[in-house]
Amino acid sequence: MRAEANHFGTTVTTAALPLLSAFTASELDGTTLAVIGGGSVAALAATISLTDPERRRRLQAEEVGGGDKEVVREYFNNSGFQRWRKIYGETDEVNRVQKDIRLGHSQTVENVLKMLKDEGSLEGVSVCDAGCGTGCLAIPLAKEGAVVYASDISAAMVAEAEKQAKEQLQAGSEKKVVMPKFEVNDLESLNGKYDTVVCLDVLIHYPQSKADGMIAHLASLSENRLLLSFAPKTFYYDLLKRVGELFPGPSKATRAYLHAEADVERALKKVGWKIRKRGLITTQFYFSRLVEAIPA
Repeated sequence: MRAEANHFGTTVTTAALPLLSAFTASELDGTTLAVIGGGSVAALAATISLTDPERRRRLQAEEVGGGDKEVVREYFNNSGFQRWRKIYGETDEVNRVQKDIRLGHSQTVENVLKMLKDEGSLEGVSVCDAGCGTGCLAIPLAKEGAVVYASDISAAMVAEAEKQAKEQLQAGSEKKVVMPKFEVNDLESLNGKYDTVVCLDVLIHYPQSKADGMIAHLASLSENRLLLSFAPKTFYYDLLKRVGELFPGPSKATRAYLHAEADVERALKKVGWKIRKRGLITTQFYFSRLVEAIPA
């Protein structure tokens, strides 16, 4: 086990876990990155080279009559909604992998809030939370006084986010809270202008060819800042993702895509933006690169 400091001044811990045989299939799916001992990488590489995860991805798309966007919408309105509502929530009805992913995602949210507040008070600042899920970021932003527009491709996720917001943002608090505006929308259909746009852990569902356009569109909505988190593409993480695809589990997951930081930076530069801050949030099963971009 080793500890390392990230760019946000916090310390995260990574560890090599036992072989995959230590985990049940229900603990792994295509979007779960399983960490394995370095000595096993070479042995697994040969096995993985014989698999065809792309075939499973094509079959998923055919079943819902579309491409990545349709697969994502279908998944997060059905089995994916039930799974991720538990992960993003506080219930104890999660396995150790899901609990670890919950920890990693919460660390990403905490780092985003810290990054935003480092620039000053969020009182009255307009923020677009693109891909809001169950409101893990939108609700804390509203508590800080931000004017939040939150959207998600999943109607089930949006309904849950609205429910959570009503429960947590009660009237009578010392700070005036503006209830977030929630809508069902995909990234490409978002419009308006905002001081800040945030998109967390969404790009993993789309290939780089689609992500480039999404990044450009999100940048066009922001006046000052764009924060993105994505699963980083390295040889090691790519191998781990492929291992996860060997164990799809009983529920169908979305297709998972890793993105090289250089590709994300290139997409930003193409539309006149540059990366100002970078960070890496890692737990045993969660890996996320977080970048803050501003107009160049």
